[in-house]
Amino acid sequence: MVTSYTLPEGFTDLDVFGLGTALLVEGLMGFLLNGLTILSFYKIKELRTPSNFLVFSLALADLGICMNATIAAFSSFLRYWPYGSEGCQTHGFQGFLTALASITLMASIAWDRYHQYCTRTKLQWSTSITLVVFMWLFSAFWSAMPLMGWGEYDYEPLRTCCTLDYTKGDRNFISYLVPMAFFNFVVPFLIMFTSYQSVEKKFKKTGQFKFNTGLPVKTLLMCWGPYSVLCVYAAIENATAVSPKLRMIPAILAKTSPTINAFLYALGNENYRGGIWQFLTGQKIEVPQPDNKTK
Repeated sequence: MVTSYTLPEGFTDLDVFGLGTALLVEGLMGFLLNGLTILSFYKIKELRTPSNFLVFSLALADLGICMNATIAAFSSFLRYWPYGSEGCQTHGFQGFLTALASITLMASIAWDRYHQYCTRTKLQWSTSITLVVFMWLFSAFWSAMPLMGWGEYDYEPLRTCCTLDYTKGDRNFISYLVPMAFFNFVVPFLIMFTSYQSVEKKFKKTGQFKFNTGLPVKTLLMCWGPYSVLCVYAAIENATAVSPKLRMIPAILAKTSPTINAFLYALGNENYRGGIWQFLTGQKIEVPQPDNKTK
């Protein structure tokens, strides 16, 4: 006998299956590409530089997002959350931790690229490791707060995954949201925007364009902007007035970030791409190293 479960309000069987499929594709694609990024860094000695360590760390964070998406996809196919309330809290914490780490590490890469191309200052291992450890601890702090009562984790509208509960919109949520969003989205956005603006000016001055300086900021806004807007809206108005399907779109968009980041920061990086090719084929490609000079 097949057990029957009640569908989440506002969703049909096709909706649940479609969203679950989208989450599965996002999870598996991101897992494959970021796993390749991580393994290449581990196996190819030439890739193990302080700057590439930031890309490696970003891939680790994005791999965590992919794991979160895959678990949500599995639950969607079951049509219910099988891990109980404690599992929901763990899922929410893990997803939020890796998401915040991913965003702040993107800002770290932008900061490094600014110094690489504009000040000609080479990133040192001590700085790179310190930066990565700080970003993970900083993200862990903000992700742990809802477990301690400042903010709260609860089910997404699909009720097959968990995240920060924005539906209450009470004082507790607002007091948590404002500083969390400022330090984990606004500040990283400003660092990325100003860093890449400076790099673009440098590229125009030299006539040598190493990469598209606009894509990282556009990617951040495309993947995480809608989710941020939804949370801010929830602090002003009743978020439950928005249809459940519409509220799931920001979550689905956010989970495209790992795949896009892999193309942008690993495969889109000439040096890192050469290392990945060497890992896959054994053929070494001579890639010109950045002309960095330590001040």
